[in-house]
Amino acid sequence: MLRRFRDRTEAGKLLAEQLKEYANRSDVLVLALPRGGVPVGYEIAKALNAPLDVLIVRKLGAPGQEELALGAIASGGVRIMNEDVLPFLSLTEEEIERIVAREQSELERREKLYRGDRPAPDARGKIVILVDDGIATGASMRSAVEAIKQQQPAKLIVAAPVAARSTCEEFNREVDHETCVCLETPEPFFAVGLWYEDFAQTTDDEVRDLLALAAREMDQS
Repeated sequence: MLRRFRDRTEAGKLLAEQLKEYANRSDVLVLALPRGGVPVGYEIAKALNAPLDVLIVRKLGAPGQEELALGAIASGGVRIMNEDVLPFLSLTEEEIERIVAREQSELERREKLYRGDRPAPDARGKIVILVDDGIATGASMRSAVEAIKQQQPAKLIVAAPVAARSTCEEFNREVDHETCVCLETPEPFFAVGLWYEDFAQTTDDEVRDLLALAAREMDQS
């Protein structure tokens, strides 16, 4: 029986239970995809006693169909295109580049907003847990994975409360040391929001507040 999560907080607590083998280790880093992944990631980081930060990823939405991902970009200049979708859209190279430029601008805005002058965390040699509130096509998470792989982590774990089964299986196949941890993998999937009772949009202020709270809690631990 597939469950619906009450909200992202409950989903994060339940997901943390599946990751408890990584608790209280100095080499674990939780990276959440803003904005919706941050409340989920906060609960995981808190349960594991691990630092929390963000990895900025922007989906490249198709014009007039923003939920349809042409691909995604991530911090570090990573760009992934969804080759399964592009052939069905009559977009010129110039139109695609305009979409990329717009999302790159938003990515840089969020980097500054969420992190300020704080440097991005170093994932080299770490066990990195990449968190989002759900994974549909996987374009955003795939960009996040590529961005982290450039830093040569010891292990990479993709974690989400809910994901399309085929997408989760793809992540498990792609890299030897990569693991996909999902609580629910419904088929057909439809949309992430269907699997939450409360799927209200996470705000920029909530992201900053949770990052600050997580940092204070780590300092006190």
